[in-house]
Amino acid sequence: MLNYYSYPHTTSKEWVTFVHGAGGSSSIWYKQIRDFKKHFNVLILDLRGHGNSKPKFKDTFNPKYTFDSITNDIVEVIEHLKIKKSHFIGISLGTILIRNLAEKRPELVKSMIMGGAIIKLNFRSRVLIKVGVVFKSVVPYMLLYKLFAFIIMPRKNHKKSRLLFVNEAKKLYQKEFIRWFKLTSEINPLLRFFRTKDINIPTFYIMGAEDHLFLPSIKNIVSQHLTSSLFIIENCGHVVNIEQPQTFNQQTIRFISSIN
Repeated sequence: MLNYYSYPHTTSKEWVTFVHGAGGSSSIWYKQIRDFKKHFNVLILDLRGHGNSKPKFKDTFNPKYTFDSITNDIVEVIEHLKIKKSHFIGISLGTILIRNLAEKRPELVKSMIMGGAIIKLNFRSRVLIKVGVVFKSVVPYMLLYKLFAFIIMPRKNHKKSRLLFVNEAKKLYQKEFIRWFKLTSEINPLLRFFRTKDINIPTFYIMGAEDHLFLPSIKNIVSQHLTSSLFIIENCGHVVNIEQPQTFNQQTIRFISSIN
């Protein structure tokens, strides 16, 4: 089972589950825990191979992960804790996992909060992935990861987010990085399906105005999907919960409270 930390609330029955992105860990939510546990029961996870979630023994011989298998890891923790329904908050690739979870097990998802969400890969991000596919086995993975982090978060005010994710990624092994990177072969058809299907679950996108790779497609999807809304944080890049934690916390807590 994944490593997790839970913070039960004395009176609230609402659960909020945090899902980090690739190369991160539960530690990226350190600016959220204090505010959220005042209002809700809180669950944060380390995805497989990240943080304190060590790869399963069977994964030693498994060259590839799938979005479904990683989503099932999250469900396993939810069911272990007997959580009937939760609000889910994700960052970056974590938003894809949450959307996949909502597709597979909608009865578990009360709402989705998507920070730095990925719903479509533009030309630049597709080129970035192709470069990674070519060099993933020959170039040290940290060199690739630093390149990706810089392209996604290029500005001076994104530096803190960049460094946090790079430092967390250092805890991965090369083989683990490659397993996660191979998920990119699944990502385009999965995102295409998500774009075409509006799901009847309240969805709140919270994006940085400087998230140049992903914000344009989110604006487009919100204009098409009836259950979605968007809040844009000025002077902010991809990892909104780290760069602008106060605004992120206020807006997401307000959204969750509006559903109850």
